[in-house]
Amino acid sequence: MNRLTTPWGVSALARFPEDPRDTLRAWDAADEYLLRHLAGSDDVPPTDLSGDVVVLGDRWGALVTALAAHRPVQITDSYLGHRATRANLARNGVDPGTLGLLSTRDTPPARVDVLLVRVPKSLALLEDQLHRLAPGVHEGTVVIGTGMVKEIHTSTLRLFERIIGPTRTSLAEKKARLIFCTPGAAPERTTDPWPLTYTLDGDAGAGSGITVTNHAGIFCAERLDIGTRFFLQHLPGGAGPARVLDLGCGNGVVGTAAALARPGAEVLFVDESYQAVASAEATYRANVPAGGRAEFTVGDGTAGLPAASVDLVLNNPPFHSHQATTDATARRMFAGAREVLRPGGELWVVGNRHLGYHLRLRRLFGNCDVVASDPKFVVLRSVKK
Repeated sequence: MNRLTTPWGVSALARFPEDPRDTLRAWDAADEYLLRHLAGSDDVPPTDLSGDVVVLGDRWGALVTALAAHRPVQITDSYLGHRATRANLARNGVDPGTLGLLSTRDTPPARVDVLLVRVPKSLALLEDQLHRLAPGVHEGTVVIGTGMVKEIHTSTLRLFERIIGPTRTSLAEKKARLIFCTPGAAPERTTDPWPLTYTLDGDAGAGSGITVTNHAGIFCAERLDIGTRFFLQHLPGGAGPARVLDLGCGNGVVGTAAALARPGAEVLFVDESYQAVASAEATYRANVPAGGRAEFTVGDGTAGLPAASVDLVLNNPPFHSHQATTDATARRMFAGAREVLRPGGELWVVGNRHLGYHLRLRRLFGNCDVVASDPKFVVLRSVKK
């Protein structure tokens, strides 16, 4: 846990789940820059926060916690971000129930007087959310974005300009930058292009012919990523009643392919992204005949699943947390998979070869087989003894 000093006081902040091995802070220079600007300086008057304040994309609740006295509404795609925000508010003496904590799938506020945007890694998610928020933005709305310099591109500014109004940026401070957007009196409203739908070709293995729905923010939303394609080409076969977990399901194409290959199987789709789980459900419903058994959960990996309750876990773990590279999520997914697998149950993982997942799986399961590999990816199988 670390302490963030702001013009509104000192906040004790941590990411979620709290892991003593995780040295990453719950905020960065972009959050600090935005908070300093809002408080004002000799050259800049403080921002009026007395109206309806909306914070989009606050990653771990640092912005919402610092501004809690102004009762901001948070909108995030991350379940873990929501959990972090609740924990950070509580540890700083704020009842989380007094603030509006919304997901990207919830109906946004009807009125927005101040819109603060932490620029997300996904340009598509930013596009979708600006479209959803635009009806509540009015001519007097203050719109300020923030991000690290490497996160803000010309395409980012064009999105603000096209959907909200004229846009400019600040000078950089500590490799962070602000975005200032002025809503027009009657900005031209373009149509939100999300979600996208496409059908997989015959080179997608068990996924061939599946119609995929991708809501904004899903990894490789406009096409099937090559790692998932490789995984689909080597999915395990099987038949009969089995309980399959698509862990970190993304758009759900892997779990849907498993459901089609194993009639009678129950498939659990779990992801920490609200957009991902909505995509997975849409993908499954569009391809699996009525009567198929499936559950769709936004959550923290295997948390909440009974021990020894799953026969097969399929997993393509992420190795980024926003802009940071880390194997923390993969470690937790592998440990969680071992906990929920029945004896004899299997974990199948696809990953980049250089990540060395086989070493961790051997330590955890006592075994790990290479099912398939190419110059970039490897499919691994571990069995719970």
